[in-house]
Order: sequence, then structure tokens, then C-alpha cells
Amino acid sequence: MQGSLAPEGLLKIEECLDNDGDIVLPPGVTLISLIDRNIANVGDTVAYRYLDFARSADGTAAELTWNQLGCRMRAVGARLQQVTSRGDRVAVLAPPGLDYVTAFFAAVKAGTIAVPLFAPELQGHTERLETALRDARPTAILTTAAAAKTVRAFLAELAFARTMPVITVDDIPDSASEGFLPVDIDVDEVSHLQYTSGSTRSPVGVEITHRAVGTNLLQMILSIDLLDRNTHGVSWLPLYHDMGLSMIGFPAVYGGHSTLMSPTAFIRRPQRWIRALSDGSRQGRVVTAAPNFAYEYTAQRGPPAPDEDLDLRNVVMIIGSEPVSMEAITSFNEAFAPYGLPATAIKPSYGIAEATLFVSTIAPSARATVAYFDRGRLAEGQAVRVAADDGDAVAHVSCGQVARSQWAVIVDPDAATELADGRVGEIWLHGNNTARRYWGRPEASRQTFDATLRSRLQSGSHADGYTVDGTWLRTGDLGVYLDGELYVTGRRADVIHVDGRHHYPQDVEATAQAASPIVRRGYLAAFSTDAGVVIVAERASGTRRADPDAAGEAIRAAVADVHGFGVADIRFVPAGAIPRTTSGKVARRACRGEYLSGDLRG
Repeated sequence: MQGSLAPEGLLKIEECLDNDGDIVLPPGVTLISLIDRNIANVGDTVAYRYLDFARSADGTAAELTWNQLGCRMRAVGARLQQVTSRGDRVAVLAPPGLDYVTAFFAAVKAGTIAVPLFAPELQGHTERLETALRDARPTAILTTAAAAKTVRAFLAELAFARTMPVITVDDIPDSASEGFLPVDIDVDEVSHLQYTSGSTRSPVGVEITHRAVGTNLLQMILSIDLLDRNTHGVSWLPLYHDMGLSMIGFPAVYGGHSTLMSPTAFIRRPQRWIRALSDGSRQGRVVTAAPNFAYEYTAQRGPPAPDEDLDLRNVVMIIGSEPVSMEAITSFNEAFAPYGLPATAIKPSYGIAEATLFVSTIAPSARATVAYFDRGRLAEGQAVRVAADDGDAVAHVSCGQVARSQWAVIVDPDAATELADGRVGEIWLHGNNTARRYWGRPEASRQTFDATLRSRLQSGSHADGYTVDGTWLRTGDLGVYLDGELYVTGRRADVIHVDGRHHYPQDVEATAQAASPIVRRGYLAAFSTDAGVVIVAERASGTRRADPDAAGEAIRAAVADVHGFGVADIRFVPAGAIPRTTSGKVARRACRGEYLSGDLRG
């Protein structure tokens, strides 16, 4: 993106920075205008590549150049303009692939609001899909010929959706592009609704503006130092997920390209992800992103044969989870360092949908680091460093520094006052990357997006450079600044309160997991009820005949010893019984609801 690296006509970083170095989008710059620039200047180069492993174990590659993408966007956009009006919602209910990319961008180009969702065939999430459709009330549905029958059958079961037009993207001929009517897009209009994963509440539609999209992509590019146009993306993340969308967004900024594959292709053979990264690394820098489980899973299932020719020297890997696991990072580094993976490759990061996505990460030259905090002091809201081998040490991975032109303060949420470094509080954000509101939720929007900081620190404030009387975004996440680094400690809604002390569920779950081999690693949920603390754990493979009573006693003893409270109930359930979000996170709120209603399997 720098002047020396961007071909004539493509976006240069200087265009987007003011005299103070802050990000300011030039007038009229949106993802759609940037795609048009790419079409005009590098139109014959590849924009998106999709590796289809459903047809071949080795993957069949399909490609879209910028010219082809532009044609398809106009063709699909023209069809949408026949059945929608400006500002209508258009839902994408399609399997992963290039048609999904086309559908999303076409809906935006046509002047409608894209609603990236998923085909009803995604098992276990039809209720979330119905919730999103009922909330967004799209005027039209975009899908593919392969998924159209399933989509129509699903909509037929919903009284409010039976008359929604279903448009099959791949059935629209290129010639339809001639009927497209150009639309002037205002950067402060809504680009798309990003539905939250539902880990702590029912999914809600986050209104992401064009300005927020462009600002956040630039923040990501600058923070991770992806300034070279020869940087490629590789992603298997769902395209209805905020990080998945970012992986198709950033190539549009400077004319690069992304290689995509389906989540199923990754799960079946995680080596596919590694090979795609290696292929990209041979061409230049390559960036990818994934949650904890993907790094752990790939380290276990995906190590290549010793003689396999892999090159991971130019790989940058974002890891974003709640919270980031140092164990996942270490296991992945150990498995793939022999293939050139730099020690600085993995970048622990923090992001949320309400900030479009990206909030913070470690420096480009930094390695992932972990700090150990005293468990007792942490329960009191204070981060105090202790030695790693201290019996009360709790590990937290640094999420580095907040992105340029974004502010993050740690706040006492009840007093709305900024807390000093070392104090744990709610993370509040401000920046042009933050979303506008929640779709159709005025009260929830007011609570989340209209927070006012009553006072800030007189020295060392993390709000410096931003007006005191402006509004802030309440993230619902708890965090702490220490020695210039941001640490995310958990979710406010998930915190377990016992005798005036605050316990983080992931910490309690780690204790329970370590106490018994019956527990399936990473598949358990701890939460509070009126009767006390409850732990639900899925059984590990091969432990069907193991004594649950002995395991329960071991877990109770461990929790009492480490955390100082008793467990009211321990429930062992079969694999797959604990509800998870569409992004793979344990849905503690949903698990608690199923437990209290008696609907929890097992």
C-alpha cells in the first residue's frame, strides 16, 4: 500500500492518514470503490481463489479475477435491484465458495444492506438462523443452485419468510450486468448486519457502516504490517463470521488476493490449511486467522511428514479467542518451527463484532508472551504478577497494543470512571471502526453504544487524544493494562460471583479439566445458578465406562482447593451435548439455560 509498493491507481497508505498519522478515509472511499479501483488497474489478476475439497481430496481450485468479480457483482446486483429498494436487507444463505463472496459484495454494491448468514444445512444452528432472519426481515435471499432446495424448504416452515424471493447467484448470466444501475454509497450508511455469535445472549444484528469497514481494515493492515501488495490471505473461517469477512475484505484494499476453503475441509484435514499457507509463503507474505482450537487441533492432527516440503517463513497468524491460550500457541510453534515458521508469526489479538472486528494485537516484531497473575488478587480486581510456578498463578496472554485511531479504556462499569493500570475493569472502545447501533434494538443500543466516561485518569489516561464528553462502546469484556500491554481476562456476563469474589469460568473450567481424565479437553462450561456453581463437562473419548462419581469428587476437591468454593452440581454429558456458537465458542449462557430447563442431553 505504500507509494513504492502500490501500482499507479491503487490505494496508497498516505491517502488515508492525516497530518498526525491518524486514519481518515478519503471522501467516497468504500470497499466497493476500492474494488472498482482494482478492476481498473489490476483487473486481470486473481482476487479470490477457492479450494474445493468436496470434488477432490487434493482440492480443485476455482478463481475470480477482479474483472470477473466486477462483472458478477453487477449481474447479481442488477437482479437484486429488480426486487429490492435502497436500504433493504438482503440475506446470504449459501455454502462457502466464490458465489458467497460475489453475493455479499453484490448486495452492498446494489445499495442494499447485506446480511451474511449461512445455509440451513449447518447443523445445530437453525434456531440462530431463524432468529437472524426474523430480526433482519430481508427483502430477498441470495443462495446457490446447490443449496436452493434446502433454503426454500427452510423458509417454507417460517410464516414470515415464505414469500421472500430466493435468488440463485450462479444461475444469473454475466449478461445481466448490463442492467445494473450505479448507486452512490455514503460512507456512513450501513454496509452489512453482522450477527453476533450468541455466546452470552441471543444473536443481535450489529450495524456496520462503510466507514467502519474501511477504517478497521486499515487498522488491521497497519497493526500487523501488511503494507506489501504481495501479501496474500488464506482462510477457512466461515464467511458469515466477522473475521471471515475481514479475510475477504483486506485484499480489496490494495488489490491482493485471498485463498479460501470451507471449515469442513479444514476440520477433516487440517494439513490443507498448512499446505495453502506454504503455497502462499513461497509467493510472498501470507496472513491467516483462527481461534485457539484450530492451532491445537492442527498441531495434534496436522503435523506433516518429516520429508514434506513446506515453507512457512513468510506466514503471519492471527489468534483471537476468549481468552487466547498460550498452550495452543506453544504446541503449534513446536510442531511447525522445523518448517520455517518464525517465532514472531503468531499474533494474539483481541476483537469484537461491535468494533467491526479488530481492536488490538502485538507488534509485528514481537513474540507472543504470557503473564502470570495471582488468582486471589485477580478475583479482587487487581492484576498482580507472580512467578509461573506459583500455586495461585493464572496465565494470561498479552493482546498487545490497541490499533491506530482507536481508544480502549479500562472502566469501573458502575461508576463509569477510568481505572489505573493494573486494575481490572470493563473494556470501553471508541473509534471510527465501531458499529453504529444494533438493528432494531434501541434500548440495547443505548446501553452498549452510548456509554459516557464520567472521569478519566489525570495522567497516563488511555483516553488521551479523545474528547472527554464523547460516547464509548461498552464491550462487555473485562481487561487490564499492565506495562503497556492489554490483557483480556473474560466476559462480564460469564463471571461467577461467590462470597463477594469474582471467578472467571475459563479458570474454573481449566481446574476441572485437569482434575479428571474423563473430561473432554476444551468442552466444559462453568456457570452460576441460584443453587450455586454448576460444571457441565463432556466425556472424553474412551471414558464411557469410567466412574463419574470418582471424577466428580476429584473435580469438587480441586475446585475447592484452587478457588475456595464448593460446586453445587457436576453433570457429565456425551460429546456434542454442550451448545456452541457458530464461531465454535462454548455457549455458557445457552448451556445454563438447557441445564435449568432440563433439556441438557445426558
